[in-house]
Amino acid sequence: MSFDSDVAVIVGVGLIGGSLARAMKDRRLANHIIGCGRNQARLAAAQQSGLIDDWSTDMVQAGAVADLIVVCTPVDLIPRNVDSCASHARPGTLITDAGSIKRAICESVDPQLATFIGSHPIAGSHRHGHEFANGELFEDRVCIVTPDTDVPVPQIDRLKALWESVGSRVIEMTPREHDDVLAQTSHLPHVVAAALALSIDATNADFVGTGLRDATRIAGGDPSIWLPILQMNQDEILRNLERFRQQIDAFADALAQSDAEKLVELLGEARDRRRGLVRP
Repeated sequence: MSFDSDVAVIVGVGLIGGSLARAMKDRRLANHIIGCGRNQARLAAAQQSGLIDDWSTDMVQAGAVADLIVVCTPVDLIPRNVDSCASHARPGTLITDAGSIKRAICESVDPQLATFIGSHPIAGSHRHGHEFANGELFEDRVCIVTPDTDVPVPQIDRLKALWESVGSRVIEMTPREHDDVLAQTSHLPHVVAAALALSIDATNADFVGTGLRDATRIAGGDPSIWLPILQMNQDEILRNLERFRQQIDAFADALAQSDAEKLVELLGEARDRRRGLVRP
């Protein structure tokens, strides 16, 4: 199924929103793209860079003329932004988001006459801002969509077509399944990277190699973006932190007991697991 939009609204023209706008423009998926946000100067700069055709700080007004709305703001703002855009939206308008949690968002929104379906493109960077927008960001990446059971199938198909048209492979999940998976594959790694960075003495900066740089790269993310993610997926993250603590304890016990055989076993299992998780 091909995708097209007459007027698409992107709320939050940062890395993800800007990259989606760029991808849609490059592939001619929308006749007109409106960027929404609070900072007029930033929106004007995004327009000047060619990412969007127009901009507005009034989500209600922008939502009223759109047939597609994608909310790419921090996760704690998504329900409010969806409701603002939906308040005067035309019947049949498709609204989605790009947040990395789904259950709390899907349970909070009230789209009224519009249709809301949660999305999460698993793509991004520790950088943020439309200056780093990349029209190829979603190529060969997975995008998870989390439709409710009462969502019309044509709307689900249309949302899938959007993400497939920008290069993603789409997988359907329930919001709870999404949050369980992402707690392991995204949220836990961020906490671990942050904890590792905090464990290194700042006076050792001259001795940092690629291993530590790679292991702590995502700790460079914006705390204001990550705080609501951690708070809104708290239970799932805590469960996975306990699993991680058990692995740390296994290494600590093996070291304390000078158990070389156990250390080799743990390291080998970790190597094999990584090979299965990180595909070329």
